Amino acid sequence: MFIEQPAKWLRWLYPDAAWRMDPTEKAVYLTFDDGPIPEATPFILETLKQFDAKATFFMVGDNVRRYPELYQQIVDAGHQVGNHTFHHLGALKHQVMTYIDDTEEANKLIKAHYFRPPHGWMRMTEYWWLKKKYRIVMWDLVTRDYSKWMTADDVVNNVKRYARTGSIITFHDSLKSIDKLHFALPQALQWLKDQGYAFKIFP
Repeated sequence: MFIEQPAKWLRWLYPDAAWRMDPTEKAVYLTFDDGPIPEATPFILETLKQFDAKATFFMVGDNVRRYPELYQQIVDAGHQVGNHTFHHLGALKHQVMTYIDDTEEANKLIKAHYFRPPHGWMRMTEYWWLKKKYRIVMWDLVTRDYSKWMTADDVVNNVKRYARTGSIITFHDSLKSIDKLHFALPQALQWLKDQGYAFKIFP
């Protein structure tokens, strides 16, 4: 549960970040990290279209550089975009200015107002710096679709168990997740729709 739904103390580390949206509104906020890539993004876009759902894609700048047509498809479909650094950097493994510069390099291509740190961690210096320019978006539910220890059914069950009003739900637009998403994403979206949730994006 600690991974799927972060504890209060973790949310307190980054108090101005978005962890959960309005808990009184029957809506969820779908997010996809790490793309775009041709092996995963087209399927995700088509599935979202089938459910008339919009999402926010936290993209890696180097992937946008390599696949600009996929970036444009995401934008043209009316989805929101977010910055996930240029090289998917882990904040704790790099110097502060290296991390900041990498994020800014990514945003030359992504042109985002939203940021999510890869692996979900930042130094406090990076957090205070980045929140001056970006709305930092974390998560209320991580589906763990990237985990080799999880099955597609496990991913769906995580959505069923932890989704709630205002949840920011994290999936991955990646090679690690796509095999599971072929089953899990339409199943999860259908369940959320049947429960009466609207699919919203950040303004």
